[in-house]
Amino acid sequence: QVAARFSSRLGRPIDTASEISIHAGANEALLSVFTAFLTHGQNEEVIVMEPAFDQYAPNIAMAGGTTVYVPLRVQAPVNAVMSSDDWKLDMAELEAAVTPKTRIIVLNTPHNPVGKVFTRSELEQIGAVAEQHNLLIIADEVYEHLTFGREHLSIASLPRMWDRTVTVGSAGKLLGVTGWRVGWAVGPRALIQPTLAAHTRIVFTTNTPLQEGVAAAMREASANGFYETQRNEYKHRRDRLMAIFDDVGLPYVIPDGAYYLLVNAAAVRVPEDYPFPAAIADRGPNFRLAYYFVREFGVSGIPPAEFYCEPHRGLAGDYVRFAFCKTDEGLDAAAAALQKLKHCLQKQP
Repeated sequence: QVAARFSSRLGRPIDTASEISIHAGANEALLSVFTAFLTHGQNEEVIVMEPAFDQYAPNIAMAGGTTVYVPLRVQAPVNAVMSSDDWKLDMAELEAAVTPKTRIIVLNTPHNPVGKVFTRSELEQIGAVAEQHNLLIIADEVYEHLTFGREHLSIASLPRMWDRTVTVGSAGKLLGVTGWRVGWAVGPRALIQPTLAAHTRIVFTTNTPLQEGVAAAMREASANGFYETQRNEYKHRRDRLMAIFDDVGLPYVIPDGAYYLLVNAAAVRVPEDYPFPAAIADRGPNFRLAYYFVREFGVSGIPPAEFYCEPHRGLAGDYVRFAFCKTDEGLDAAAAALQKLKHCLQKQP
């Protein structure tokens, strides 16, 4: 099923025996690729675009590598609603991050937590940097089907990119079964066979009954329109959560993909003497803001500072990441709880 899916998407026949490896979730697939292509003791580098999924850096460290961070830069006023496309990768900054020790670029599209779906032009420019410096690309595409009005394009489908790209996917995200822990890596034999060898040493094998379940689900999903239904349902939830924050009066980043909403909560007045636990107070203002939402409004979000390296944590600003992979009842409860937030806002310049 994975071979059929990617043969269609990438416009080339995918060999099940040599160009796919099945993993215990996408996270283990990522670890397997890093383990296969990084060498302990050599200080080899992996470029990661921030804000970044917080499992990249630990996986890179476990494989003996060093993470080099290149942040997306916001190209719009932060105190107003903006598009995820306003978060731009500075290609000169990416190029400057490459050193003789660079081995891999990690590309996450659709992007967590911004919701950015990289354009063909952006992918071509990233691919040109990888080609110029002979770098491997790990394309983390676990949110491949959750896009809203923007086409997701796999960088492996672009000219000359197949031979240097491993595309990682997840049944958990694709089918809404995250607890099943079934993922995959797709790419040329020269990249997949070392990845499979690393996988064998890390977990040996992936749960067979759940692989069967995923295969059956993928067959049914293709036949009954599941992906389109899922996309429409998530768009409804996205729009509902955006409407909630429109009503409250907080701006946000409109996501073109994935299921997260970055909300700018700079206008929220947090009392200076608020009794934060030491474990939260010591983590900085972004963690304190997320904690305040939980304690005062009963609505849980993630502090995006967790998705930045220490020198770049200031770029998280006053954002809080909320997820809209919730029931309608859950979103209604959040809407009611956040009504109290209206009394905690201060005017922004």
